Amino acid sequence: MRGLACLLMFQTHCYDSWLGGEARKSSFLTWSQLGGTLPAPLFLFLAGISFAFVTDKLVRKNVRAADITRTMARRGAEIFAFGLLFRLQEYLIAWGWAPKSDLFRVDILNTIGLSMILMALVCGLSLGPAGQHGQRAKLVVAAISSATLIALLTPLLWTTWRPTWLPWPLESYVNGCHNLGAPQSWLFPIFPWSAFAFAGLAAGFLFFSDWARDHTVQTLALSGVIGAALILIARVLDHSSTQLYPVYDYWHTSPNFLLTRIGILLVIVFLSYAWCRWGLGAWGFSPLIQLGQTSLLVYWVHIEFVYGRFSILPKRAVGIRTASLGLITIFLMMLALSLLRTRIDWKAVTHSLRARIFQPKPAA
Repeated sequence: MRGLACLLMFQTHCYDSWLGGEARKSSFLTWSQLGGTLPAPLFLFLAGISFAFVTDKLVRKNVRAADITRTMARRGAEIFAFGLLFRLQEYLIAWGWAPKSDLFRVDILNTIGLSMILMALVCGLSLGPAGQHGQRAKLVVAAISSATLIALLTPLLWTTWRPTWLPWPLESYVNGCHNLGAPQSWLFPIFPWSAFAFAGLAAGFLFFSDWARDHTVQTLALSGVIGAALILIARVLDHSSTQLYPVYDYWHTSPNFLLTRIGILLVIVFLSYAWCRWGLGAWGFSPLIQLGQTSLLVYWVHIEFVYGRFSILPKRAVGIRTASLGLITIFLMMLALSLLRTRIDWKAVTHSLRARIFQPKPAA
């Protein structure tokens, strides 16, 4: 699934950065941007599932709730620090024309890190003494409740309940206002994006239960069915005459669109499992699986070759054909980078180089 998120991310960024002229007004770009609504939810959803996997192991080992919270919050802080480091790198590379406000941009890594810290706190508050029965049910309920609360508060925090009393770098983490005076849809604030992480957390705790481990196919097939049902429910709610909010923005703040995407994610979970077990993913080398193993690395690097100073094509100046060739080039470059990262034992290479450099010279 991370590999699919990488592929969708590549196509979104490449076409957004490079298409120019009439191509920017075409339905092709519209469909590309529609596909671009999935990578960030996928990354956050999978962060929640991974978080559930590690937390589940700690709970099974009867680790104290406080220790679980501390361990997982520390990991979230590390990801958040990576996000800040990424912004600093981008600013330094673009030195001279990038505004200083770019240092405070709320990007996906920042939100993944903060979401992990929030999930750690919620799990810590939900867990009882080690060994207590019903821990999993509490965690699932807490995760679903948190996702629901974030989804329901988002439309208000973007409009009538905006915390304008906060300095803009802090408010931007709430609603993505940045320094532009209004929430920006291209940023990744906690509201609504963290809801996807909590949805993944709830799904993860269910996927890693004893029953689910013993009935994998049934569990993931049920995931697909529930996902399809959520999509239908969201569509019904969106077409309802009852409106809860004074300002309704389906594409950016609506809980209905968020519910639709969570439904799509659950369907993708089953389709990904089917692909890896019965489809081409089971036949041998899979580029998507390979990219998924190094998703942070390829995310970090590809930005510079698409949006940055080292863009391989002129920005907003080419047609669909040229941009598509550029996309293929980026895909192959990132796949090669991923293979270099995973297929070479870099510790052994480093050790060998050190041994050669510092090897004492034979006595004359």
